[in-house]
Amino acid sequence: MDFTAREIAEYLKGDIEGNADVKVGGFARIESGKKGTLSFFANPKYEKYLYESGADLMIINRDYELKRPLPMTVIRVDNAYEAIASLLDYVSAKKRRYRRHRGWFVRRFFSTKIGKKVSLGDFSYIGRRSSVGDYTVIYPQVYIADDVKIGKYCIIYPGVRIYKGTVIGDNCIIHANAVLGCDGFGYTQHEDGSHKKIEHLGNLVIEDNVEIGANSTVDRSTLGSTIIHKGVKIDNLCQVAHNVEVGADTVMCAMSAIAGSSKVGERCVLGGQSGISGHITIANGTKVGGQAGVITAVKKEDQALLGTPAIDFHQYYRAYALFRKSAEKQKK
Repeated sequence: MDFTAREIAEYLKGDIEGNADVKVGGFARIESGKKGTLSFFANPKYEKYLYESGADLMIINRDYELKRPLPMTVIRVDNAYEAIASLLDYVSAKKRRYRRHRGWFVRRFFSTKIGKKVSLGDFSYIGRRSSVGDYTVIYPQVYIADDVKIGKYCIIYPGVRIYKGTVIGDNCIIHANAVLGCDGFGYTQHEDGSHKKIEHLGNLVIEDNVEIGANSTVDRSTLGSTIIHKGVKIDNLCQVAHNVEVGADTVMCAMSAIAGSSKVGERCVLGGQSGISGHITIANGTKVGGQAGVITAVKKEDQALLGTPAIDFHQYYRAYALFRKSAEKQKK
């Protein structure tokens, strides 16, 4: 699907410098751009590639001052990152064609409700009293248990398992082999040291515009609901335990985990391999560094934490500096 620089600039409300009629048919990274492709420049670390790129069209920030003329057509925008994200979304929507599709060996019941132009992949299973909203795509080998509700415009990739009673909002993306709504890790210990399983009678609620990565797990609650609020983005290989509540627009990077009954605020960022202990509350806007472990409640908003146990990043760097100096003295 080809677009001219003029069409792209009109969509992005950008300003063109160069040939407005140049056509591009694909996207490329700035360091590997070639004829017929579009790229973008927003990070100073990639500045050298800007002048070497073979792309025919480049999106850059309005306030960037060129050090020398560029060989390609340029579109200047307020924010190149936001512009390229918007453009990718637009092109994907153009390519997407919603249609009713029923694959081979799809299992469904009389009480199952399927919306308009829903695609059901081969060997998918949709349980009793479950519903799938309009324009949703269910890929092959997806298991959807009884009493599940899935909203409109969702994409459920192959191998996803959705347990009984789970509720998924509109415009959600669930990547391959994610498991949603399974029992949490809940047991009571007897005097003899043996463990008895605690039955989980609650469910999992996922609000609109949530994306969950491949091989991630979100557990159902013991009672009530585990809740993933709108706009949350969960990377691959993440764990969200039972009774957890994750606030709107929070981001969980790969291999991060939240233990049971904790509440994470809005707009938080959990770095890769970070962990949140159970039964604590994390304030809005908290940023947890990679491999950090938070074991006590975070009450101050918009705070950055590092280390295990996690502390304010200013304190962490001061402590680390003292640690380095101490080690150097020991050598002497």
